[in-house]
Amino acid sequence: MASWQPSGKELRALGYPEGPVISVALGIVRQHCKHQPREQVLALLQAVLDTPAAYAADPLLAPVAAKLLPAEPSVLSLNQGGAPFRIFGAGDIEQEALHQMYTAAKLPIAVAGALLPDAHSGYGLPIGGVLATEGTVIPYGVGVDIGCRMCLSIYELPPEELDRRTSFFVQELDAATLFGSGAQFERPSDHPVMEDDLFYRIPLLKQLHGKAWKQLGSSGSGNHFAEFGIVHLPHRDPVLDMSPGNYLGLLSHSGSRALGAAVAQHYTKLAMSKRRLPQEARHLAWLELAEEDGSAYWEAMSLAGDYASACHHVLHDKITRRLGLQPLRRVQNHHNFAWKETLHGREVIVHRKGATPAGRDVLGIIPGSMTASGFLVRGKGVADALYSASHGAGRRMSRSQVLQNYTRRQLLDVLEEHGVTLLGGGLDEAPFAYKDIHTVMQHQQELVDVVGTFTPRIVKMDGAAPKPWQEKKKKKG
Repeated sequence: MASWQPSGKELRALGYPEGPVISVALGIVRQHCKHQPREQVLALLQAVLDTPAAYAADPLLAPVAAKLLPAEPSVLSLNQGGAPFRIFGAGDIEQEALHQMYTAAKLPIAVAGALLPDAHSGYGLPIGGVLATEGTVIPYGVGVDIGCRMCLSIYELPPEELDRRTSFFVQELDAATLFGSGAQFERPSDHPVMEDDLFYRIPLLKQLHGKAWKQLGSSGSGNHFAEFGIVHLPHRDPVLDMSPGNYLGLLSHSGSRALGAAVAQHYTKLAMSKRRLPQEARHLAWLELAEEDGSAYWEAMSLAGDYASACHHVLHDKITRRLGLQPLRRVQNHHNFAWKETLHGREVIVHRKGATPAGRDVLGIIPGSMTASGFLVRGKGVADALYSASHGAGRRMSRSQVLQNYTRRQLLDVLEEHGVTLLGGGLDEAPFAYKDIHTVMQHQQELVDVVGTFTPRIVKMDGAAPKPWQEKKKKKG
C-alpha cells in the first residue's frame, strides 16, 4: 500500500501558522509516520497544535512543539549607573535592603527612588523603599499586602477611662476583631466595596469574591494590630484642626487579606513571564500600563486598596457603635501601593512599599511598636523622598532571631513596665524586634512635622503560636 504524504496545505487547514513550524512538522511526519493512517497522523498534529506544552519533551514531536510555544523572552539588562535615589538614615539600614534598592534603581524603567529610615529587606523592593517608574507598574514593587493601611479614630473621651474600665475596652476590642491569615467571619458584614463591578468583570477577582466577603473587617497575622490608646495633641495643627489635649484613640493596621495576596501573586507571575530579569532582580518584573495585563493589574490593585480601607471602616464602625460616640476625626493612610503622581513636571508611577505618603499637608500615622508611641504626622512634600516617609519603626531583627534571643517572660515584663494589655500577639512581634522609633523619626525630620502622638494601652494582634521549627531554634539558643 502506498504511503500517505501530508502537505503544507493540510497543516494550514488544521490551523498551523505560516512559518518554519510547517516544514519541521512535514519533515518529521514524512520520516517517522509515513506508514500510519492519515486520520491518525492529522489527529496527532492537531493535538500538538492545541497543547504544545504537553509535547515539549516528546522524543519525536518536541521540535514541532518548540516552534508553537511562545518564545522565551530574552534576559533584560540592568543599567550600570541606575536612577538617582536618596537614603535617609543610612547608618541604621541593613546591607541587604541597601543592595535591593541599588538593584531596583538599575531597572531600565526606573526614574528616581528613595530609601527610608525604617527600611529592611523584602521581595522585589525593600520594605521602606520608594521607586518611581514611567508608564509601568511592578507588582512586587507594591507588595503582597496591597493597600495595607493605618486608620486612627479620635474620640472625645478622657483616656483615663482605659484604666478605669480596662475590662470593658478589652471586651469590646476582642469582640469586634478577628485576626489570622485564614480568619473568616461566619456572618460577613455589608459594604459597598463588595458590589464593585470589577468583582464580576475580572475572572480572578470573581473567584476571590466569596472569601473576600467573609474576611471583610478582619485583620491578618504578623504586625497587624488593633489597639486603644492615648492620642496627645500638643498644639492645634492647621490641617488636623483639633484642640490641644488628650483623647481616646482607636488605631488599626491591616491590609487587603487574601484578596491582595492573590492579586499580587497572579500578576507577578505574569510580569515575570513577560520580562525576564537577572536573578537578583527577578521579582522586580513589570507590566506596561498600556498593555491589557498592566491595565487589569492597576484596576485589581485599586480595588484591593478600596477593600483594605473598607476592612478598617467596618472594624472602626463596629467599635464606634458600641462606644456610643462619633469620632471627632478619622485619619488614615495606606502603603504597599502605586500612585500616578507628578515628579519634576513628569507623570510617574510611584511605588511605596512600606512607605507613608507625605505630600505637603498630607496627614498620616507612623506607628512604633506594642509599647512604643507612634506619631501623627503632616507631610512636608519633599521631592527627594518622592513625597514619602517611613511607615513605622522597621524591624531590626527577623522573627526567628527574636525567638532565639528573647523569652515570653521578657515580653511580659516590658508590657507591664509600659502598662500595656496584650491580647494575642506573639513573641516574634515583641518590641525588641523593632528599631527605636525616635531615632527613625529623627532621620526624617525634613520629611514630616509631628502633629501628635499615639501611646498604645490595649493591643490586639494575632495570637497564633510560632512555627515548630522556630520554637526549636529558640530552645537551642
